[in-house]
Amino acid sequence: MKINKIATAIGFTLALSATANAGVLPDNQTKNDWYSAAQSKITAKQAMATTAPATKAKNVILFVGDGMGVSTLTAARILAGQQQGALGEEGFLSFEEFPYSAQVKTYNVDAQTPDSAGTMTAIISGVKTDVGVIGVNENIERGNCATVAGNELITATELAEIKGLATGIVSTARITHATPAATYAKSADRNWEDISDMPADAVAAGCEDIASQLVNFEKNLEARFVGVDVDGLEVVMGGGRRHFLPKDAAFNSVDAMSEVEGDRTDERDLTAQWQQQYPEGKYVVDQAGFDSLSTDTTRALALFNESHMQYEADRSNDIAGEPSLTEMTTKAIDILKNNEKGFFLTVESGRIDHAHHAGNAYNALNDTIELANAVKAAVENTDPSETLILVTADHSHVFTIAGYPKRGNPILGQVVAVGSDTATLAADGMPYTTVGYANGLGFRDLGDETDADASYSEAAAAGRVDLSGVDTLAAGFHQEATVPMGSETHAGEDISLHATGPGAQLAQGVVEQNVIFHIINQALELIEE
Repeated sequence: MKINKIATAIGFTLALSATANAGVLPDNQTKNDWYSAAQSKITAKQAMATTAPATKAKNVILFVGDGMGVSTLTAARILAGQQQGALGEEGFLSFEEFPYSAQVKTYNVDAQTPDSAGTMTAIISGVKTDVGVIGVNENIERGNCATVAGNELITATELAEIKGLATGIVSTARITHATPAATYAKSADRNWEDISDMPADAVAAGCEDIASQLVNFEKNLEARFVGVDVDGLEVVMGGGRRHFLPKDAAFNSVDAMSEVEGDRTDERDLTAQWQQQYPEGKYVVDQAGFDSLSTDTTRALALFNESHMQYEADRSNDIAGEPSLTEMTTKAIDILKNNEKGFFLTVESGRIDHAHHAGNAYNALNDTIELANAVKAAVENTDPSETLILVTADHSHVFTIAGYPKRGNPILGQVVAVGSDTATLAADGMPYTTVGYANGLGFRDLGDETDADASYSEAAAAGRVDLSGVDTLAAGFHQEATVPMGSETHAGEDISLHATGPGAQLAQGVVEQNVIFHIINQALELIEE
């Protein structure tokens, strides 16, 4: 028999079943750890498939790793393992072990490579739109206030409010930045974070800046839908205090970094307006204030930084202290749980994106690991039978894993080939790193600097540098880039979606990004059919 001849030639004989052409593998294969681990995974999946999964959820938590492409996940997974003393490649980030996943197409209506405003609008509203606009459809003209009216979209956050659920938004970026803003705002331009960012004609035409829309979220939603009575966002945590304060040093916070912290030119103190509107709520700006929030807290506005919050690796350098993403996520869940009807929470790890833009893999990967920690905390603090947890990204970055490094080689290190103990040299006679960027600011050797944004102090230095003797594992090392740019750019390839809980089984296959909203809606039944 031909198959037996082939089998014999490679050292063993296949035994054929009397009833079917089923092979019997040798012990050295079936008893191999890789083989048995994979078989156990399949057996577990088969067992799960025999049970009809629940489809309706009480709560939904949407995690968005801004800029967290597949190469970022791979590298972060390896780094996380290596930080624990393992080789790294064999590990999983917490959410990578969720039972369901999908591949997500990220393009905007007008762009092959997207931005966060268009992508998050798709995720949170179910409608793809253009680059740079928030909460509006593709009929908008970016920067033209007059085109907003009639093109507004309603988001899952707003629908959850109308349904009577508790709602929250957490981000390590400015809370008025594109991704968190898309959950609550309608804007012809993502950059209209406060009135000082808006052109005079847009202000005169009656368009409202994003920070003001956040404070007026309840009022604006009730105005859009006659007869609707909502109670507003219960949790808002992030950075971006400058967009809520007047441009007057008298309003500086305890940890102001600038001589005049606020940017607003309309003399409005939106933090005071929020406190007047919600006297039972707590406004906090630092770690001590955050620690004062308890399970008895019913509403919180937390603005921890003048601009974006610190990178996870840089948090210890904050003037007045900042909580981690894990701490914010856990606290938000504790507060939102007070609503017996359930809740919808959006959590963004915003600074993965910023570290990549700065060309610093160290911070991008460490912030990704912290996101995985936050997801793990969310799983541990919710009931899996009633909570759908989704983890995704808005877009990718031009971040690559290349060369032929041996197993367990430091992911941030120089390439060392299989069987070697010395760095592999490229055709130009110089060593190179496993991870790098297709474009951006390029090489920086900033030592122990944990603020990735320090790279912007110098002009782009793309191209090759002799890395002999350079510690590429250091926090301040910025990888080489091929094309010089003032900032590294997004990428256009698909990203991933990971899901667990009721309705998670819909996260399968290759999907358009706006399908994510429909998975949320299916679980929470936000829209009346």
